[in-house]
Amino acid sequence: MLTACQERNSRVVVGLDPRWDQLPPSLQREPAPQAFERFCWGIIEAVRKVAVAVKPQSAFFERYGSAGVAAFERVCRVAREAGLIVIGDVKRGDIGSTAEAYAEGLLGAESPVDAITVNPYLGFDAVEPFIEVAARNGKGVFVLVRTSNPSARDVQDLESGGEPLYLHVGRLVREWGREYVGDRGYSHVGAVVGATYPEEAGRLRAELPGVPFLVPGYGAQGAGAADVAPAFDAEGLGAVVNSSRGIIFAYQQERYAARPGPADLVGAARAAAEDMRREIQAVLGA
Repeated sequence: MLTACQERNSRVVVGLDPRWDQLPPSLQREPAPQAFERFCWGIIEAVRKVAVAVKPQSAFFERYGSAGVAAFERVCRVAREAGLIVIGDVKRGDIGSTAEAYAEGLLGAESPVDAITVNPYLGFDAVEPFIEVAARNGKGVFVLVRTSNPSARDVQDLESGGEPLYLHVGRLVREWGREYVGDRGYSHVGAVVGATYPEEAGRLRAELPGVPFLVPGYGAQGAGAADVAPAFDAEGLGAVVNSSRGIIFAYQQERYAARPGPADLVGAARAAAEDMRREIQAVLGA
């Protein structure tokens, strides 16, 4: 991922979160799985030269059963063919043979994703199978550490030994990934660190050298470029930043509708992604 960031001079990840009630009316005439596919194809085409990755959220697809899961997989394959890294936002977490089955299904050699998000609440034996399968297949894992939702504080800020829980979890992630650090100095075991908590992100970056960050919360959730800056290392690397609604539904925003040319889905998404890339470059001096 570091190479992709440097080659494209971008840290942008686009979350593919297709919400039925926000799709263009023309797509709402089709069954949801088919509509979601077509919608995501349009977004992929819009951002393929601007973003480094897409992050399809499996829940929006899974709610429609096997047809939705098939659509999710096809979207992932199309994104890969477009040259984008695919981060499956699945937030899995289980133990024993169940975790192994999840890991093989999501990170096996035939899986269309390059990395997934996992939940560490059950401890190392819930995460280890994902790390091992990812390492075997040249893929990655992002462990939830400091999430961007408002009530994250209810659990992640609980004190343990005089320090917040998220800091302990972050250190565990650092240890879990230590043996997988590559020649660029970063592991394939990363952390999800929300942009909506910039002070915590800065503290985690200082504590977790060599741990790549996936940073959600940009745009619609309220964070801006200045908020994500603490997640990066001194070279402006080590993190990628996700925006979902702010890009994929940009065609609904007045700022893009007012630009020259039609306020179409693809054009608006591309413009929003380009704006995000420029804003982050500006604060990083990239």
